[in-house]
Order: sequence, then structure tokens, then C-alpha cells
Amino acid sequence: MTKKKHSYRLIAIILSCLLGLAMQVKGEAERSFAPAEQDTKGRYINLDKNLPGVSIKVTAPFFARRVLTAFKSRDGAPQRTVNDGVFLRENAKHIEPTVTWVGHATLLVQMEHLTFLTDPIWSNRPSPVPFTGPNRYVKPGIAIADLPPIDFVMISHNHYDHLDVPTLRKLAKRDPETVFFVPVGNGKLLRKNGIDQVRELNWGDTSSIKGATIHCLPTQHWSKRSLTDTRKALWSSWAVTGPQRRFYFAGDTGYFAGFKEIGKKLGPFDLAAVPIGAYEPNAMMKVSHMNPEEAVQAAVDIKADRAVAIHFGTFNLSDEPLTEPPLRFKAAAENSNLGADNSWVLNIGETRRF
Repeated sequence: MTKKKHSYRLIAIILSCLLGLAMQVKGEAERSFAPAEQDTKGRYINLDKNLPGVSIKVTAPFFARRVLTAFKSRDGAPQRTVNDGVFLRENAKHIEPTVTWVGHATLLVQMEHLTFLTDPIWSNRPSPVPFTGPNRYVKPGIAIADLPPIDFVMISHNHYDHLDVPTLRKLAKRDPETVFFVPVGNGKLLRKNGIDQVRELNWGDTSSIKGATIHCLPTQHWSKRSLTDTRKALWSSWAVTGPQRRFYFAGDTGYFAGFKEIGKKLGPFDLAAVPIGAYEPNAMMKVSHMNPEEAVQAAVDIKADRAVAIHFGTFNLSDEPLTEPPLRFKAAAENSNLGADNSWVLNIGETRRF
């Protein structure tokens, strides 16, 4: 090779490297949120790295109470509206924006010519052992067989009341084309159970599906399904954005500063689903669960026009009275930018347009 040709090749390599670096910087600049960090053991960590731990003096009595209250009265649990799915199946053909509360953190949302589910659980007990664990107070608002075709599912994290393998297997078997969005580290569990249409995303990642954009976003929580896998899989909130509507699903989370950042970068949202239950005892729950007032503030922070309450009254998960979360949620919303009309407490099985 002549010196001249060698020089040209060297210049080409340098230019290629500079172009690649420029594209990388551009990509990082366009990324709305940084990927989740991991500690030296590979365990994911929250944005606030100094969250307090919980003493066994708090957790031990709490779990003892869960056993003692396994059959406590269902008085005060949410009302259930019978939903045969006829409207939802018809609406799947033309998609008027709607939300249906199936129970707990499970919503069926129709928007942007898409039908999707959040954290679907149809099982009676969210537990690794079918005959033990928190009992269900109210059965799902609609049967799986009555659902319209499901384009995709969003899962916030791997706790048993949010990632319910029996339900996911039924949904995948029902329609092999259904896509399952999960935070990174959770795909292996789904694939192990015969679910192949899986997309794993980290905070800040996006994915497209039929013209809409799915955003994997930060949240403040944790993950665990066994004695040895604490925080080895990521947790997240999600947003679905399209030309006509914008939807936010908080999943399961404590209140944190990230809500304002989400609102700044992706808001406003037409509808936000915010968890309002499982906040007592406060010493144990505050880091990873919001109380109703914090849920309202989160909805305001992300610039939501409307907020729908989830994650309360369906399973025996915590100490607060069953009737308390929705009452406090409505009271707090009335004194916020949401107001009474835009803070929704649905019956299980109820569908509402947005």
C-alpha cells in the first residue's frame, strides 16, 4: 500500500470514528431518561440511592398480621360492575379512548387503535404457592374469555401481584401475537414459561407498536420473587403516547422527584393510572408505595388531565381500612389541580371514556 493510500485510509477511519461518536452523543442527547444504575453486585438501584431500610421489628409483626387477617371481612371492598366485554370487543374495531378497571393494578386501555393491559392478574392469590398468600376480595371485572384482542401488555415489576405467570400464559396462548413489555431482567421468566413475544426495556428506552410509542420510565420500588433474586430485575412505570392520546401507568411506586421530570419531558397526559393503596404501616410502605395524597401529587407532577385510582381494595395487602384509600384520594384531588371531576375511582369492571 502506498503512503498516499495509507493516508486516505487513515483519514477515512478517523472520520468514521468521529461520525460514530457524533451519532452516539446525539443518541444520548435525545434519550429522555438515563438507564437504571446497578450496584457492584449487579442489583438495580433507585434514583434516590439513600432510601432507608425497614426494620424487622416492623416487618415481622406486619406479616404476622397478614396471616391473622387472611379471612377478614370484605366489607368496604370496591363495588363490582358486571362487564361482559361486548362494548370493548366492538370498540376494538374503531377505538374510542376508554379505560376499564379489571382490579388491583390491572387496567384494560383502548386508545390509538390499540387495546392493552397493565399488570394483568386474574389469579385468586398473588403468591408462589397457590393456596397461600393474600386473598382476593373482589373477582376480576371481566373474564379473560370476554376480552377483546390484546395488542400488548405492560408489566411494571416482578412481584406476584403484578407479574402473574398463570395469567400471562393464558393471554399468550389466547393470542400468540400479543407483545409483552417488561423492564430489563424480566424477560427470562416469561420465556421460560413459553411466552416468546417479549420486549425488555430499560429506563429511557422506547419501542414502537402500530404507530404508538411505548416509554419505559423510572419509578421508585424494588423487585423480588425468591430468596436470592432481590433487585436483580428492574422495575418501571410506563407511558403510551400517540397522535391523539397520552397515557401514563405508574405501576407500583413510592412518591419520588422523578414524577416532575416525567411531566416535564413527556407530559401532559390525558390519563394517568396512580396507585393509592398498600401504604400502612407507613414505616414499612412509604419508600415503595404512595398514600392517596402522594398519588394525587404524582398525577399533578406528571401533568395529567385526569387520574384513575388503582392498587387498592382488591387484595389483602396492607393495614389500612378498605374504605380509606378512595375517600382520601377524592378528598385530596378536590383540593388539587385535578378537582373532583378528573379524579376517578371506578367500580371494578367499570369502563369510562377519556
